[in-house]
Amino acid sequence: MIYPIIMAGGTGSRLWPLSRELYPKQFLTISDDSSMLQKTFQRLNGLEHTPPVIICNEEHRFIAAEQIRQGGFEHSGIILEPVGRNTAPAIALAAFHAVKEGNDPILLVLAADHLIQDVPSFSSSIETAKIFADDGQLVTFGIVPETPETGYGYIKRGVKKSPDKEGYNVDSFVEKPNLATAQAYLDSGEYYWNSGMFMFKASKYLDELKQHKPDIYHACERALENTQTDLDFIRIDKKEFEACPDDSIDYAVMEKTASATVIPMSAGWSDVGSWSALWDVCEKDNNGNVVKGDVISVNSTNSYLHAENKLIATVGIDDLIIVETKDAILVADKKQVQDVKSVVKQLNEQNRSEHVLHREVYRPWGKYDSIDNGPRDHVKRITVNPGEKLSIQMHHHRAEHWIVVSGTARVTNGDNTILVTEDQSTYIPLGTVHALENPGKIPLEMIEVQTGSYLGEDDIVRFEDRYGRLAK
Repeated sequence: MIYPIIMAGGTGSRLWPLSRELYPKQFLTISDDSSMLQKTFQRLNGLEHTPPVIICNEEHRFIAAEQIRQGGFEHSGIILEPVGRNTAPAIALAAFHAVKEGNDPILLVLAADHLIQDVPSFSSSIETAKIFADDGQLVTFGIVPETPETGYGYIKRGVKKSPDKEGYNVDSFVEKPNLATAQAYLDSGEYYWNSGMFMFKASKYLDELKQHKPDIYHACERALENTQTDLDFIRIDKKEFEACPDDSIDYAVMEKTASATVIPMSAGWSDVGSWSALWDVCEKDNNGNVVKGDVISVNSTNSYLHAENKLIATVGIDDLIIVETKDAILVADKKQVQDVKSVVKQLNEQNRSEHVLHREVYRPWGKYDSIDNGPRDHVKRITVNPGEKLSIQMHHHRAEHWIVVSGTARVTNGDNTILVTEDQSTYIPLGTVHALENPGKIPLEMIEVQTGSYLGEDDIVRFEDRYGRLAK
């Protein structure tokens, strides 16, 4: 039985402004109505497997849990990383977790931010890899290259391991090459793109990790000795995990082991690592344009045009990326999209927030959209899902006015609890303990107007919270 591990960590900046630190690439909807995380679950259909375990950043836990819930997927828990420590420790956590349950399953390690277009070919490669993994091999999947890519690492294959099975010894792992070297790799037929997907027995990986990187092994072992569980989340020991070295599985294990096997895969794989890569894999119109949202294009070709809230109109452009969100617009030459990360760097240096979160922010109870800001006022549109409740809280520096647009709100305001329905409003004075709940069957939509001397999100004192967000 295959035990999938879905790694949903990372805070990539290459698809800004759609991706942000608190809403990274794996949660984006790229090609249809499913996010990349949800599509990772979907491509497991047809394989004999246990419910996956997910590994994600603690700050992304509610987004991950909500997308899993919306997709109707089963899982074996969501392991929360208090800090990022790269792939070798993340996989070790999942391997220890699997062994702790009394099993020694074959782990299938997948990244939640990859796109695979040919799922049957993907499944076929998995079934081949399972034979080698069951025999004690550490399997990596090499993508059969179609172009001389300079943005990927490569795997050079060695001798074939079996006359009737498409698997090879790994000769070496190679860093990202220049164009001439990449072309030579492509021409040789001996090199594959490094996909970052793996398969092996949990015990085999842990044995190899203990041999080659004992500091990572023991740090992860200690981090899992005293776990805490709330809702779907598995919390590890933060102090022990912070002491763990930061290292990738390639450097920590795969480049050192004598048991590395590469399985070729031709499945329409992409790590969607840039806007140009996204343009490559998306459906295009007759002019070579990828069009999302409200777009009018005239004499425009070979461009990616993404409108979320406003009309985008183009005239006479070629090879451009134009992406509009509620709080940012990106216009980039498709050949220079790798430099989008420079924009994110400048936003960070200027202490701005547009690289961290969207104007629309998801919470475990629903979401809010920051409509307008002033020196002493902040207007939000709040959506509370049916049956959900915000924490019982108070603010030291602001008062709040709530106007219900649709649905029904159960409001705790000091010692009083009232129902506020459509077209009604209520006022929460500064310093008053309060709570908001949706007791109905439809989403609660309301407008919140905050007024006061300080309107930061950290001006919240929580007294009770069903989502585990009380200060420790």
